Amino acid sequence: MIIMGLCRFGVLIKYIPGTITSGFTFGIAVTILIGQIKDFLGLTFQNAPVETLDKVAEVFRCIGTINVQALLIGILSLAILILWPKKLEKIPASLIAVIICSAIVKLTDINVNTIGDLYEISSRPPQFVLPEVTFARVKALVPNAFTIAILAAIESLLSCVVSDGMIGSRHRSNMEIIAQGTANIASALFGGIPATGAIARTAANVKNGGRTPVAGMVHSIVVLAILLILMPYASLIPMPTIAAILFVVAYNMSGWRNIVYTAKTAPKSDIMVLFVTLIFTVVFDLVVAIGVGMVLAAILFMKRMADVTEAHAWVDVDDEDTDPDNILLKKIPQNTRVFEINGPMFFAAHDKFKYMLDDEDIDVLVIRMRNVPAVDAAGVETLANIVKRCEKHNVKVVFSHVNEQPAHAMEKAGLSAKIGKENFCSHIDTALVRAAEIEKEIKNSKAEK
Repeated sequence: MIIMGLCRFGVLIKYIPGTITSGFTFGIAVTILIGQIKDFLGLTFQNAPVETLDKVAEVFRCIGTINVQALLIGILSLAILILWPKKLEKIPASLIAVIICSAIVKLTDINVNTIGDLYEISSRPPQFVLPEVTFARVKALVPNAFTIAILAAIESLLSCVVSDGMIGSRHRSNMEIIAQGTANIASALFGGIPATGAIARTAANVKNGGRTPVAGMVHSIVVLAILLILMPYASLIPMPTIAAILFVVAYNMSGWRNIVYTAKTAPKSDIMVLFVTLIFTVVFDLVVAIGVGMVLAAILFMKRMADVTEAHAWVDVDDEDTDPDNILLKKIPQNTRVFEINGPMFFAAHDKFKYMLDDEDIDVLVIRMRNVPAVDAAGVETLANIVKRCEKHNVKVVFSHVNEQPAHAMEKAGLSAKIGKENFCSHIDTALVRAAEIEKEIKNSKAEK
């Protein structure tokens, strides 16, 4: 992982489409929720299933063993998590739920499983062990180590992508996997197993106010303190309370609103990739889901590009001059900026357009799209974000020469209605005339005030 980070392989995470990220995130949320039903209801399983669908089957098989006392503790925990006052949000609701429900279970001695009932907990610190290194052992471990490193890097970076979406930030991919590799070396020296950035805990961290690496450091210190000092008390935490906390974490990380938005606005191919990834995450696992989703997204993208190339030959109508459409030869209104996008706007290139509004001291932004044959869900979302930023800074947006597929996708997403048909122009000259009209309207409006 350290070598991967030093070779700057971390940036390759951008080639995983947003539909795949949304699909596996929702799928993991469903998996977490299903995995906690047993403890929330206090069921007694006859078997110990590992796969998600097997857990669902076991829940129905053992539904008659429901523990009403455990269910009541779970409902109380859930109520605290949901109804905790926002003005007290600096104190995590999960901490309050743990304290209250642990006290109730301990003082009333009701029949509810706790962490200590199900798991053996030791407060003894881990011992440093230097492994014996031989050529034969290294040779035997390299294939598995390489596989684990790849999977750990992918899962960690996808956790970063999820947290970026939750807080509107940008992570440093290469630094992340270098740090993760270093941490895994240290973990192994103390008898630990390979670790990754976990999406569930990342979502819980963000939801409880974590915004910087300090949150992760504090988390580690607190876990160590619990291990060394508070482990006897940690064993008192009721399992239904843990289940309730993870229910809320699953809901918060699911991004169901984004799923609904994508289902309503995205092309059918992107919707298919999203739901295939979601289903494969639940039925199989994250690795299989990402692999299938990536292959499917690549095939559909190549088909989309091939269809556009074969079906459409878009040319400008005014080609008599040497280069009449060269923007450098156009007279641009004073408070107008013109950006020309060349090539398809899809998931691997959408981050190139995020900072289009660097100059906020303008009145009109003209986006020229004559050389954009197609956009996908990520491209539409990027355009929507640009329009949103422009609205925030009172900047009008005018689109020039939007081709058929992008125009259809933008109309389906509601961008055409939001911006206004009058701000979609067939040629750059018409767009510049429209920009001049908008500038004049703004100038007259300011003069009247």
